[in-house]
Amino acid sequence: MARSRSQTGPDDETLWNQFRGGDENAFARLYQNYVQTLYHYCAHFATDRALIKDCIHDLFVELWKHRTTIGPTTSVRFYLMASIKRKLVRHLTAEQKLVSQDDMINGRRVGDTLPGADPSHENLLIAHEEDSYMTDCLHQALDKLPRRQREAVHLRYFQNMSNEEISSLMEINIQSVYNLIFGAMSNLKRYVTLENVSL
Repeated sequence: MARSRSQTGPDDETLWNQFRGGDENAFARLYQNYVQTLYHYCAHFATDRALIKDCIHDLFVELWKHRTTIGPTTSVRFYLMASIKRKLVRHLTAEQKLVSQDDMINGRRVGDTLPGADPSHENLLIAHEEDSYMTDCLHQALDKLPRRQREAVHLRYFQNMSNEEISSLMEINIQSVYNLIFGAMSNLKRYVTLENVSL
């Protein structure tokens, strides 16, 4: 997960403003801070890894190209995640891959659930449990979640976003955020129990 402040440098809001002023080093730092976060987030919507990488590359190219007209932001992470989601939706819709834009907006599932979060992120969710068998069981359980539940869990527990931020990013109301997370937790408990392991 990307940090809002690096160990040895300025916070992201400062880097953002420096990048807007044409600072190439600040731009490079922002890319390094967020490329993995954006990649893992996109993996909830597409299995085409090359497409994900292309979208991220295109996003940063466009950011640099339009840096003089981009406004300030108090949440670089939210800005970038919202931007990459819009870009990915446009690509998937245009190429008719995996899901349509309507599916993305309304949260309808298409086919089976998509690949789960990276195991290193799952470890954050189960930091109290180091056992590898427990990790494997949770990974399998996450794979079984509906896409929208998985997205909500990823944003809440892996990205530490507030319910208000999740509501805005997913374009749903706060109650729907609560419902998705509650449903995900209930499903995880049920799925892991099926694996004879308790949460």
